Amino acid sequence: MAVRDSKKNWDGHLDLITLESDFDFSLTYADKKAANDILNTSRIETRLLWENSSTSPNKFYYGDNLPLLTHLLDDPTVCGKVRLIYIDPPFSTNGVFKSRSQNDAYQDLLRGAEFIEFLRQRIIVMRELLASDGSLYLHLDANMVFPIKLILDEIFGRKQFRSFITRRKCNPKNYTRNTYGNVSDYILFYTKSDNYVWNRPLEAWTEEKLAKEYQYIDKETGRRYKKVPVHAPGKRNGASGQTWRGKLPPFGKHWQYTPQTLDEMDARGEIYWSPTGNPRRKIYADQSAGIPIQDIWLDVRDAHNQNIKITGYPTEKPPQLLKRIIEASSNVGDIVLDCFSGSGTTIMGAEVLDRCWIGMDNSIEAVSTLLTRLKHGLSPMGDYIEKQNHPLKQLRLFDSIDSIPQFSLLTSIPYQGELDDILSQWLNEK
Repeated sequence: MAVRDSKKNWDGHLDLITLESDFDFSLTYADKKAANDILNTSRIETRLLWENSSTSPNKFYYGDNLPLLTHLLDDPTVCGKVRLIYIDPPFSTNGVFKSRSQNDAYQDLLRGAEFIEFLRQRIIVMRELLASDGSLYLHLDANMVFPIKLILDEIFGRKQFRSFITRRKCNPKNYTRNTYGNVSDYILFYTKSDNYVWNRPLEAWTEEKLAKEYQYIDKETGRRYKKVPVHAPGKRNGASGQTWRGKLPPFGKHWQYTPQTLDEMDARGEIYWSPTGNPRRKIYADQSAGIPIQDIWLDVRDAHNQNIKITGYPTEKPPQLLKRIIEASSNVGDIVLDCFSGSGTTIMGAEVLDRCWIGMDNSIEAVSTLLTRLKHGLSPMGDYIEKQNHPLKQLRLFDSIDSIPQFSLLTSIPYQGELDDILSQWLNEK
């Protein structure tokens, strides 16, 4: 297997290597607006529709999210203080979407450069709202994820790109005949700086995986362990490249630690010596909190069987997906923002995990879905399930909550009573 070493150790010529800045590029298209013009967009006023706490930072806005986002630029409690933004915007599918109850949810009709600029303008404002240690997760499919990555590179800088996450979104599509089954979508993960909140997500060990990974048992302590090399790729001229216990590191490699540190590890019984005298390091199972999550996620599919509860809103994402992202890139009390809130999974995740939240959407169906979810939780998804007597539970995390979370509902558009019926019904429901 090929391993990467520093170019300083290259024995050949480096004449063709140029500075990284020489590779800078941008995506060009008609009507691409200057960033300053976007940030200086005329401000709007918002109108309070309902609140159950005047002190809660939680807010949901009904209206176009671009003027709403720029409105937040003038809010000192929000601008530069948002720790995490997750968005699941339209995917440029050229389609319209209805809820499970066949109500109009949203249109996804922007294509090409229009779609790119639509999303770019909002991302530019979002970057300003992020805290210096904040993160953005942007969820798309293969249709537009690659040009949008170039846009994110422009806005955040390529060095702030962290991960291109591939998510298995559904079960295999056996009816696909002329190509591979489309079972994946993608999440782009960027940070505003190199110093960002990161709580590494872990998968719990199972007995089977533990026994397979840590195959050996320490005779004296009974602790399970595995053996790993004590050397690493690359030549070094310092202490880690010198002789230890009469041995040089393998050709083209160096010791992972200085000889002094290796002596200390050996004295603690952390070095295994093979019958031929080769050292290996012992890594104990009880020192591992879990298996680090990688950038392919197979365990957070959308609702796919009748044991799962949902809202019925189209393109709804599973709670476990948002739980992983929120816990990884924010801490308790942080502000989480989702300006394409849809069914409200991000908001519910933030609420249950003790984060503050700001949501936005321009769909009345989304507002109705969110209010119902905040008060009553989720519903069984099956077509033939008797809703009143359904015995199955949602796969944890977001069952219905006992009380309505503290938040305010506001609008940015001329309010003409669009939400009157929805609010009235919601407030009177038991």
